[in-house]
Amino acid sequence: MIINCQSISKSFGAHQLFTDISISFYSNERLGLIGPNGSGKSTLLKILANQETPDSGKVISRKGLKIVYLAQDDTFQPDQTVEMVLEEAIADDHDEASRHGRIQIIKGQTQLEDGNQQVAELSGGWRKRLAIARALIRQPDLLLLDEPTNHLDIQGILWLEKILTNPSFAFILISHDRAFLENTTNRIIELNRCYPEGFFRVNGNYSRFIEEREAFLDSQSQRQSALSNKVRRETEWLSRGPKARTTKARFRIDKAHDLQNELKVVREMNAANRQVKIDFDATGRKTKKLLEALDLCKSVEGRPLFSDLSFVLSPGSRLGLMGANGSGKSTLINILAGNTAPDSGKMTQADGIRIVLFDQKREQINQDETLRQSLSPAGDTVMYLGNPLHIVSWAKRFLFQPDQLDQPVSRLSGGEQARILIARLMLQQADILLLDEPGNDLDIPSLSVLEESLIDFPGAVVLVSHDRFFLDNVTTKILGFNGRGGTAIYEDFDQWLQDQNRQAAPVKKKTVAREKTRKQGEAKLTYGEKLELATIEEKILEAEEELEHCRQQLESPAVNSNAEELAKWCSLLQPTQEKVDKLYARWQDLESRT
Repeated sequence: MIINCQSISKSFGAHQLFTDISISFYSNERLGLIGPNGSGKSTLLKILANQETPDSGKVISRKGLKIVYLAQDDTFQPDQTVEMVLEEAIADDHDEASRHGRIQIIKGQTQLEDGNQQVAELSGGWRKRLAIARALIRQPDLLLLDEPTNHLDIQGILWLEKILTNPSFAFILISHDRAFLENTTNRIIELNRCYPEGFFRVNGNYSRFIEEREAFLDSQSQRQSALSNKVRRETEWLSRGPKARTTKARFRIDKAHDLQNELKVVREMNAANRQVKIDFDATGRKTKKLLEALDLCKSVEGRPLFSDLSFVLSPGSRLGLMGANGSGKSTLINILAGNTAPDSGKMTQADGIRIVLFDQKREQINQDETLRQSLSPAGDTVMYLGNPLHIVSWAKRFLFQPDQLDQPVSRLSGGEQARILIARLMLQQADILLLDEPGNDLDIPSLSVLEESLIDFPGAVVLVSHDRFFLDNVTTKILGFNGRGGTAIYEDFDQWLQDQNRQAAPVKKKTVAREKTRKQGEAKLTYGEKLELATIEEKILEAEEELEHCRQQLESPAVNSNAEELAKWCSLLQPTQEKVDKLYARWQDLESRT
């Protein structure tokens, strides 16, 4: 055991996050912490990181435990370079050779190759990688990660998955990405008032958690039904006015009251397992072609995003857009919405078509408005599916309480603001829904309901998301962007990923082994160069094995704890890499002259 939480409680004002929860964490922990928005996940993580204190109870940590906390939002000095950030993170290591080695290792792991690049020049995804690198280089015993996949594109998420699959440290992470949880964790804890202890834990991955959670909630629902029947019978008995002259009668009266109290508690727990009610309003248009894009081209600052892109959106089609950050997904969404013009090509739309856009940047929300104004600008009533609904009922549908209606939007969480946007979408009739990262900040129950609503939506959907589980459940086709102006249609996420891996495969051992010297009899090489070409593949393989061995030594805990050994292997890493690079360059030179 490395941390033990004993009966801790925490509230902010009148809002109680959790009460008297007791949880222990262990040295082999690969824990996924989940729960509805507002259940206290981030606060619990901050308590474990000693950045918040519980209102009551205590947290006991193993002596000497090194905890590193990775917040949702990174904080860097914009004029710092990548190397400066990493140097600062390990300033307590006074051995220069050790610091250099640790920085080289982490730069290789996180693919932050240019140490002189300024933080201000990094995109959101690369800033997140740097934040992760800054946490990893400190060599934690326990790493706490709050929404670590935020801002990462799918390649970044897969990269982080690889790091967390078999780490040398324990970790606790908060995430709503179900595929990420499935592939990285060995235990799941959900904070939720619907459980007797305030949380539910399962040893195993996310799939195992879902199975056991559903079984538990089903049994709790059955318990409520059984208690209801018992209370009904006892209430009928009490209503007959039994005389309380005997001990037996008094005992039964007390038992009836106990049953009533127990039923109240179970009802409250089951009621706490509420979900957002999402149902999009479609126009019901029967047109076979809602929108046709023909030969669309778009470049930004001379860099092609896509060219000759053609597709058709019909009722029931659900197109997912995949690609790295900056590859053109959001640009295409804005072209379809009519907010941006393509460089060339054209779009043909059905007459009177209605297109609704969900904006990932939350720019559609006025942060100074109250929740009431944001949900219902026209007054205290909204029109939904042709029927008037009072603002209180409408707000409750999205899990807002009446006392929140006069709060400014700026005080709401990211998940709550995402629910406002979805509420607005539901009030608009649409033929085509354009959704740019709609799952950002939504909790898992809300994501599940959103999935079901999109699947049932009879119009067309164009969806940008890095959530593989969400994409697999919702989309019928994937449009992939390669970042160099090319696009392709795929059946599903796995087919897209296989193609990405094939295209990105480096010219390494297998590639070298497959390459054969061509037309050696006609080659413009000297006799000595022909002999060199015949043996260079074997030399490359040997040099790569040597480099791989060097890297393995640098990642070994035994080497990392021995300054002399670490310095030795650090000094070997660079010349070994240079040797591999020179052999490749020489091989390419010889091949080019055959």
